[in-house]
Amino acid sequence: MKKLLCCLLLFLPLAAHASALDGAGLGLAWGLPFAGILLSIALMPMLAEDLWHGHFGKIVASLTAAFLLPFAARFGLLQAGSLVAHALLTEYLPFLILLLALYTLSGGILLSGRLHATPWMNTRILALGVLLAPVMGTTGASMLLIRPLLRANKGRHYKVHVVVFFIFLVANIGGGLTPLGDPPLFLGFLNGVTFAWTFWHMLRPVLCAVAVLLAVFYLLDRHFFIKEGRPLHLDKPDAPLRVAGKINLLLLVLAIVAVLLSGVWKSGQTLNVLGVPLALQDLVRDVSLVCLTGVSLWLTPHSVRAGNAFNWHPMAEVAKLFAGIFITIAPVIAMLKAGQAGPLSALEQLVTHPSGSPADAAYFWMTGLLSSLLDNAPTYLVFFNMASGDARVLMGPLSSTLTAISMGAVFMGAMTYIGNAPNFMIKTIARHHRVDMPGFFGYALWSCAVLLPLFMLLTWLFF
Repeated sequence: MKKLLCCLLLFLPLAAHASALDGAGLGLAWGLPFAGILLSIALMPMLAEDLWHGHFGKIVASLTAAFLLPFAARFGLLQAGSLVAHALLTEYLPFLILLLALYTLSGGILLSGRLHATPWMNTRILALGVLLAPVMGTTGASMLLIRPLLRANKGRHYKVHVVVFFIFLVANIGGGLTPLGDPPLFLGFLNGVTFAWTFWHMLRPVLCAVAVLLAVFYLLDRHFFIKEGRPLHLDKPDAPLRVAGKINLLLLVLAIVAVLLSGVWKSGQTLNVLGVPLALQDLVRDVSLVCLTGVSLWLTPHSVRAGNAFNWHPMAEVAKLFAGIFITIAPVIAMLKAGQAGPLSALEQLVTHPSGSPADAAYFWMTGLLSSLLDNAPTYLVFFNMASGDARVLMGPLSSTLTAISMGAVFMGAMTYIGNAPNFMIKTIARHHRVDMPGFFGYALWSCAVLLPLFMLLTWLFF
């Protein structure tokens, strides 16, 4: 795999001259490595946990090579180099840089103190997480608040539901307002969906979902609180929350400005990087985020990151997995763009009315179903391209369809532990704090009981 990539890199300056990939002429077999990566992410942590966590990078590299080697043999090194260059430079690196910046900056903010885990206090912490998720990202907000929440509930007997609703709200639905909030929406931003469009079209669905879930959580937590009696820890005095690593709050603001500026400022200038034209404003954004990440690492005291149990394993996992995903998804996107002439026309028919117009409710549920079983970022990209692939069309005549895709990817990523990256991280942290978290199917029972009725309500309200 490494040798192949080195060969391809030699051809990247020439790769821009390679012709575009014609999805109509591709067979479904070209999508098997992509499906293999997603199925590995979904199933191997359950079926072979030790093998997956010890060798997931090798597994993904092997599946990526299983695509690239035959592709280079069939279409030539120039075409393969063009595909790799476009995937890595236009989507993968900007995606990874944003996640790296948000993960590093949020990991440099430490909340300490002691709170009384009453139903009202727990509800307020969840609401705070919902407010922070669009700004810090679902990963950043989750990593910032999950430990204070677990410490506050340490003396509670019933607390599994607290973590489950935290995953629903903070790790998923709360991130639905901005491209900063959740990876699928940032992929849309990279493909031309504006910051303002995402906010205004997702505002009502997010507010509705959050209001329902917070109300249900408060009533459920109040029931368990009364059932277990007055917890002993309530006899201890409050210790108000203290914030360490405040410099990262300023750096977060600067990161938001950098992302917003790249969406507003249209320089009209492009730079040719390894044969791929990149807009100047996008390069400025990515360089700025890298610099802010470096400043955070330099200025944040080690004790703050140690208090958050900060480490690079989650980012390393994301970097390895998504390198393979963004490369192997290319033929799938090409097949989707081919529409009825392509081999995935049957899938397109499932989300299309007989008249030829998109079936928004079907887009919502199909995007959501695959997001819950696979991963919501690549799933969003698949249906984004199936609907049109043109952000101007999707924000205009097909705005309701793009809303359905966005809602499905963001909201239904909460259905399973594997639907969104923070879900499994939160589960692991909760177990380290001796919370008896349910397994894969136990969590799915919680999500089906709570979220499916909510999603049916949202379908009736918005589609």
